[in-house]
Amino acid sequence: MTERCGWCGSDPLYVAYHDDEWGVPERDSRALWEKLVLDGFQAGLSWITILRKRDAFREVFEGFDPERVARWGEDEIARALQNPGIIRHRGKIEATVKGARLFLDIEGSEGFSPFIWSFVDGRTIQNEFSGPSQVPTQTAESEAMAKALKKRGFNFCGPVIIYAFMQACGLVNDHMTHCPCHARIKALSPV
Repeated sequence: MTERCGWCGSDPLYVAYHDDEWGVPERDSRALWEKLVLDGFQAGLSWITILRKRDAFREVFEGFDPERVARWGEDEIARALQNPGIIRHRGKIEATVKGARLFLDIEGSEGFSPFIWSFVDGRTIQNEFSGPSQVPTQTAESEAMAKALKKRGFNFCGPVIIYAFMQACGLVNDHMTHCPCHARIKALSPV
């Protein structure tokens, strides 16, 4: 008998996220940046909190359009800080604006998606875990990506946050081997 990864529980929003998004290889630069921002906001909170607020985040950050967010000033930051639909943390909001500018620099020079995927040689790392205790919280790859992002000026991107980002975006396949998604994600990934 196969069963989902235990972390998603029975909350319908979490189950849908697990089944349809988590671990699916994401190659779109803008979508990768959105997930990086949301993982930064998640620091210190549960992921379900972010999922429940994701639509509000998308509205506040103008669909995570980096060109628009990069032009934000104090008025837009102040407006975001007043929105109860998101996590109202000034440092994280300011980091999102800064991150939009940094994203545009990377996108213009080498492409954000190729930059992110370069840390795993362009292929999903296929892990074979049978229990949650086997799953690391960070790896050499997440440490390298975190270091490179920080060097470029990004904030809220330590190796643990980056490993969660890598799991979410399909850079690593950390679905348990008994989970039906494990084989599906493995089949989506180039060898």
